[in-house]
Amino acid sequence: MISVVLGVGFFLLLGLVFDQVWALWILGFLSPLILLGFYDMFQSKHAIRRNFPVIGHVRYLLEDIRPEIMQYFVETDTEGRPINRIHRSLIYQRAKHVNDTAPFGTQLNVYETGYEWMEHSLYPIHDHEANHDPRVVVGGPDCKHPYSLSILNISAMSFGSLSNRAVMALNAGAKMGNFAHNTGEGGISPHHLVNGGDLIWQIGTGYFGCRGDDGNFDAEKYKANAQRPEVKLIELKLSQGAKPGHGGILPASKNTEEIAAIRGVKPHTDVLSPPFHTAFNSPEGLMQFIAQLREWSGGKPVGFKLCVGRRHEFMQLCMAMQKTGIKPDFITVDGGEGGTGAAPVEFSNSLGMPLRDGLAFVYNCLVGFDLKKDIKLIASGKVLTGFHIARAIALGADACNSARAMMMATGCIQALRCNNNTCPTGVATQDPSLIRGLNVEDKSLRVYQFHKLMIKAFVELLAAAGLKNGDEIRRDHINRRVSMNATMTYEELYPNVYEGCLLDEGCAPPKEYAEWLEDAKSLQGRTY
Repeated sequence: MISVVLGVGFFLLLGLVFDQVWALWILGFLSPLILLGFYDMFQSKHAIRRNFPVIGHVRYLLEDIRPEIMQYFVETDTEGRPINRIHRSLIYQRAKHVNDTAPFGTQLNVYETGYEWMEHSLYPIHDHEANHDPRVVVGGPDCKHPYSLSILNISAMSFGSLSNRAVMALNAGAKMGNFAHNTGEGGISPHHLVNGGDLIWQIGTGYFGCRGDDGNFDAEKYKANAQRPEVKLIELKLSQGAKPGHGGILPASKNTEEIAAIRGVKPHTDVLSPPFHTAFNSPEGLMQFIAQLREWSGGKPVGFKLCVGRRHEFMQLCMAMQKTGIKPDFITVDGGEGGTGAAPVEFSNSLGMPLRDGLAFVYNCLVGFDLKKDIKLIASGKVLTGFHIARAIALGADACNSARAMMMATGCIQALRCNNNTCPTGVATQDPSLIRGLNVEDKSLRVYQFHKLMIKAFVELLAAAGLKNGDEIRRDHINRRVSMNATMTYEELYPNVYEGCLLDEGCAPPKEYAEWLEDAKSLQGRTY
């Protein structure tokens, strides 16, 4: 904007010297644009216009005609439908608290393979009978400080991947809405603490926030952060859906002096977390480590996050829980469709079990090993609507995390510049000139409003199905078209198992579970 003003001033000066009429024409034509530019620079509602005065309006013009033009250039959802057309506008509308209804009925082809719907009831629940603040208590028998968790929370996104203002906006929104904010593996920063929102502290393989000088886990540093009053849950990240089997990636361009100090690494270098943990090397070791983390935190809920890979390996974790008597308070299941700021293409596209398959499998394993009663399940992976929450809970989740939608509520337009440090909205960058466009007060309100209206939509779906609480949803409430003339319920697609059927004294498990269990037993005792 400054260069534009200087350029106009230069041409005006030439015009005044050689042709005053020409100068007046320039002044008359450009003055409104200059005034608009100054207005854009100082308004706080739109980061794009604040960072790119005048020309930023072009983006909003395209947004208005997006359904006709932009749908061909955007990311698709897991069914191949453009997210921009179906979900993005809905997220923005809810974040801005504007009309989120749609005209002319369904936007989907109901006879297309992959179409899904939830069964309603002839006896819906009245609004006053519904639970408008559905929550779940996280904390098993060994936990001294159980936590009442909202059924929708902010999924793991680190300071470093996100800007300081984006982190503050997310946390302030969580504070207003009484839901939790996952720090991501980058550690707890001052920006996570300034607004006092509840935190889920995620610890990855780099042990940021509890990292010793040798790069390994440091118990004393862990205690200092784990015992903070803002930290309500502690999540050990084994893997994530966007790049399972691969450590976190922070490009050098984002690794500022501040971020390096928080993480305990060298600034302005690529930070590549190891693909595995060094604090333990076996399923039993993981359980012992979880017990130590719980003790050192003062008894707070401790769990782990993973994207499901080899099924028998997760069964070995369940066997270790039975053998040691140590159970996590929660497990977060991330889907292979989950997003990230930077990942190898092959990892993000072709590695990791999708959320629905992984979630149904993990739930069935916990039930089969008679562990589910003490462990809560959190689902993470493209949770964008109230129906997505209902679907995840039907498959066994107790609560959900969302990253993509929360980022969009904060102002993300999916410019796909996260890995280049050039995010135009100031959400996923460390460039101060771009971060300045993000207004924390405005965006935190949008995060709060999005969460509130997502919960409202979920509760309305429950009521239409004749249900008062989320734990009443069953797999046979959700249907999926599998061909032009055939549909199946989720119970048929993902059959439940009987409680205790994977224990020696239990009933016979389904054939495929019996095979995975045999593999788990035959490979028991392996370390990594």
